[in-house]
Amino acid sequence: MKIIENPIKSDWSEILKRPTQTVNDIEKTVTQIFDEVKHNGDAAIAKYTSLFDGVNLDDNLVSADEIEFAKSQVSEDLKTAIITAYQNIERFHAAQKTDKVEIETMPGVYCWQEKRAIEKIGLYIPGGTAPLFSTVLMLAIPAKIAGCKEIVLCSPPSATGTIANEILFAADLCGVSKIVKVGGIQAIAGLTFGTKNIPQVYKIFGPGNQFVTVAKQLATKHGVAIDMPAGPSELLVVADDSANPEFVASDLLSQAEHGADSQVILVSTSKTMIDDVLKAVDVQIEQLPRQEIAKKAIANSKLIFVENDKIALELINEYAPEHFIICSKNEALFVNGISNAGSVFIGNYTPESAGDYASGTNHTLPTNGFCRAYSGVNLDSFLKSITFQKISKKGLLDLGPIIEKMAAAEGLEAHKNAVTLRLNDINKN
Repeated sequence: MKIIENPIKSDWSEILKRPTQTVNDIEKTVTQIFDEVKHNGDAAIAKYTSLFDGVNLDDNLVSADEIEFAKSQVSEDLKTAIITAYQNIERFHAAQKTDKVEIETMPGVYCWQEKRAIEKIGLYIPGGTAPLFSTVLMLAIPAKIAGCKEIVLCSPPSATGTIANEILFAADLCGVSKIVKVGGIQAIAGLTFGTKNIPQVYKIFGPGNQFVTVAKQLATKHGVAIDMPAGPSELLVVADDSANPEFVASDLLSQAEHGADSQVILVSTSKTMIDDVLKAVDVQIEQLPRQEIAKKAIANSKLIFVENDKIALELINEYAPEHFIICSKNEALFVNGISNAGSVFIGNYTPESAGDYASGTNHTLPTNGFCRAYSGVNLDSFLKSITFQKISKKGLLDLGPIIEKMAAAEGLEAHKNAVTLRLNDINKN
């Protein structure tokens, strides 16, 4: 990890740059695969599954028998853990339900807003070296609470042509409609255009690597919505002398082990804390099964010393971290002052892992600075707000002349006429 002391503000942008490829580097590949899936459907899906996942599948749909077998292979202890996480996530997201908003804006003019579920959604669940069954819970639970009619899950198959037992158990627990063994760009393309085996959906959710992120962005050009631009994982910890350096190191490594393109950053007002965390990282990383991945991510990460908390907060808001951990005596300053973060973890005993798995909050969050404008996944992500209005004769008599004047001023005579005809009819009677 690189130690940086008191960086000048003009250098912040360069120092805080993510270790990701530009869209131009990978967009050509994504576009090519999209075109093939659009024109060749499942044949193109099979081609790229063979190429990228190294497996040829006779059928990429997960059967009921496969699900039942997978459920039998998950230990009872893990089932209990997953069910407990399910309950916490369900409680937190169910609490996000809101009532209908209804108001009479003026006598006889009634306006209201109601929420409706997005009918068809696609969930992308990364597999590979770390099959994220926890992401199934994070996406399928709020979809179920929202009332989405069709929930399609795509996840890359292993070399043996299977999906992790834990993913299938979680998907069954959450009531997923259909599970397809397909990953990467081709999965996003399949959900975008639809094939014989993969239903076309209205919105795609789920994290992934940079190729998946660009594929999701390309899907929006074809009329499919996405949750957010979510790419490689990232974490920023702010810590002073009140923090525990071993805890901080463990949090940094928890994100570093996600992938070689992950990024972790420590911002501190204490040089001693920085030194102690660096030592703890060196010790803990050697104990990790995924240490080679973590070491690559750590090589792209920073330890930044700043003079005071005010500077730290300004720098953190500029970086806009996906995950933000606060371990500081000046906790309130950071809690109240943070405006750009995906999810915030407060205090020495609130590890980021809690949000990743089981506290109840959602772990599908905007990365690469997108939390300046995007929220993490929540119940509203699976809902649309529809506005309604009803106007009585009395209401139109009062409101109509206002509409007529505004429409005439904009030169839109047909708009004015739609009101005038009704007013004439009311006045006639």
